Amino acid sequence: MTQSAANESSTFSSRNATILVIGGAEDKVHGREILRTFFERSGGVESRIAIIPSASREPEAIGSRYRTIFGDMGAKNIQVLDIRERYQSEDPIWQNYLDDCTGVFITGGDQLRLCSLLADTPLMEKLLLLVQRGDVTLAGTSAGAAIMGHHMIAGGGSAESPNRSLVDMTTGLGFLPQTIVDQHFHNRNRMARLISAVSCHPDRIGIGIDEDTCAMFEGHDTIQVVGKGTVTIVDPGEMSYTNAKHISSIDPISIFNLRLHVLTHGDRFNLPQRSIELPEQQMTA
Repeated sequence: MTQSAANESSTFSSRNATILVIGGAEDKVHGREILRTFFERSGGVESRIAIIPSASREPEAIGSRYRTIFGDMGAKNIQVLDIRERYQSEDPIWQNYLDDCTGVFITGGDQLRLCSLLADTPLMEKLLLLVQRGDVTLAGTSAGAAIMGHHMIAGGGSAESPNRSLVDMTTGLGFLPQTIVDQHFHNRNRMARLISAVSCHPDRIGIGIDEDTCAMFEGHDTIQVVGKGTVTIVDPGEMSYTNAKHISSIDPISIFNLRLHVLTHGDRFNLPQRSIELPEQQMTA
C-alpha cells in the first residue's frame, strides 16, 4: 500500500501522540512559547530532534536557524534532514535517525515542494508509522502545517465569497487525515478559502490557524490552542445542503448549517464529539 492510500484510510488514533500544527510566523525570539512547547513535548534536554526544512528554498539557512533555537533551549541531539532530492529520503542514515527520534519539526516554505520531495517515500512512511504509534512528537509550521491532512490546500485566493476556483486542492502527507488545514489564517483573510475547501470535502473538518498560534492535537480526542491568535474550526458535520458540486467553479457556493468555532489560547475542542470542552471554572459559573 502506498503512503497516499494509507493516509486516506488511516486515522490519528494514538492517545499518546502529540501533533503541533502551527499557523506560521511563530515567535522565534522572545518567549518562544510554541517552539518551547514542542521542545518540552519532545523530551526537553533529553530530546532527540529531527528538523526537516525541505519546504524551503533555503533549507540550509532555515534548518540552521531552528537548530540554534532548540539548541539554546537545551537540546543536545539535533539533526537537520536536508533532503533536496527524493532519492535522499531512501538514505538509511535518515531512517535510522528517525528510529530514535523523540521530536520531528517540519519547517515552512512551499507545501507543494515538500510533498513532491517526501510523499510516498520510505522516510515519510516511517514517520507516519511513528506518529500513529505515538512514538514521536510531530510539529509543522506554515507549509509544514498545510501538509497535515490527506486533502491539502495547495494555494488559492482570498477576499472573495466562497467558490471552488478560490482554492487549489491536492494530496497532503496525511498525518491528520480527517482535517483540512489552512495557515496564516485571519492574517491573510482565508476564511472563504477554507469554507470552499470544506464544501468540496464535507467528510473532513476545517482547521484555520492564525500566525504565532498552534492547534495542538493530543491523542485522538482533543485539540488545544497555544499562542497569541485564534484557531477556527469549520465543522460540516451538520451541514444540510451545499450546491458546490452542481455549479461552475466561479459561482458562489451555498452551504447550510455549517458550524463555526473560534478558539483562543487554552481553549479545547473535542474531536470525536465535535464540541468545545469548556474550562472547569466556566462550567461551574
